[in-house]
Amino acid sequence: MEEFYSETLKSFQSTNNERLWLKTNIKLAKLFLDRKDYATVTKKLRELHKACEREDGTEDPSKGTYSLEIYALEIQMYAETKNNKQLKRLYERALKVKSAVPHPKIMGIIRECGGKMHMSEENWKDAQSDFFESFRNYDEAGSLQRIQVLKYLVLTTMLMKSDINPFESQETKPYKNDPRIAAMTDLVDAYQRDDIAQYESVLKNNKDLLSDPFIAENIDEVTRNMRTKAVLKLISPYTRFNLAFIGKALKIPVTEVQDILGFLIVDKKVNGKINQQNGTVEIEDDRDKERLRAMQEWTDSIGSLYRTVFTDSEGFKVSDVPQMGPGDQDLGMANFRGSGKGRGGGRGKRGGWGTGLLSAFN
Repeated sequence: MEEFYSETLKSFQSTNNERLWLKTNIKLAKLFLDRKDYATVTKKLRELHKACEREDGTEDPSKGTYSLEIYALEIQMYAETKNNKQLKRLYERALKVKSAVPHPKIMGIIRECGGKMHMSEENWKDAQSDFFESFRNYDEAGSLQRIQVLKYLVLTTMLMKSDINPFESQETKPYKNDPRIAAMTDLVDAYQRDDIAQYESVLKNNKDLLSDPFIAENIDEVTRNMRTKAVLKLISPYTRFNLAFIGKALKIPVTEVQDILGFLIVDKKVNGKINQQNGTVEIEDDRDKERLRAMQEWTDSIGSLYRTVFTDSEGFKVSDVPQMGPGDQDLGMANFRGSGKGRGGGRGKRGGWGTGLLSAFN
């Protein structure tokens, strides 16, 4: 193929057909990229970029479509070599090209690489947006790569911890029951139901999912999230338990259980201590402390109210009563018992205000 393209390019030297020269060179660069001959690809791409520029070094708007194809190849190269710095620069430049009407597959490639770039930065939202646009473009172009990108879209949805089903949109709904993505459909269903057993079963029975390096690289984060939620749910009724008990219940290694609990303790989602020697965990329950603190505050408030009522309030102090004769004693006491203006004024059977108020407190 390389020899064929080279001979074709030689034949163009006499015809001066720039459009065919560009198309053939782009195909040749794609061939080098497939062979992972990055040094030759870089040299060829530099030559192609120069051919799409004006004399002053700016991009020629009339060759915008070719520029996008060249950007797509260069973006693929930097995505494969994980050169995120150059990838981000080129991705942003490619999206600014407005003078082109590119083939949908070209935009699918650019958006797919952009999604992978955002994933590497843990920017799940932008990654989801790019993967969706990539899927839409691949679907329009009739490319089989749409299935793989749809898997990436589902993966990103789980990493976002979103409750929205990715197959609810008009574009993705026709693929919901596609056997090629049945495993990912089952995976996202188990994830959204917090069914760790079903999630682990899907992964175990579909080893081909991990044949894609990108999925294999990022699925660990989803699995970690699932196991973390499962650990939290399992330990909620206990104040003391063994790490081995959690590992056996969730069918995961004890070392990973310890790592998850360590993360939860550091993140203050679990208030406890791990005894590595005994392999046990003790959860410190602060509910009793909070209850006692609330009771103490309530007691202090009652004491403050008592002092206010019996010491500071003018309405509850007994004023000086003039000397009364034997015949006036009952009348004076009756006046005293009826003089209160507060709630339940003088209605206690014995002892007037003092006894009635103390009875209310009791």
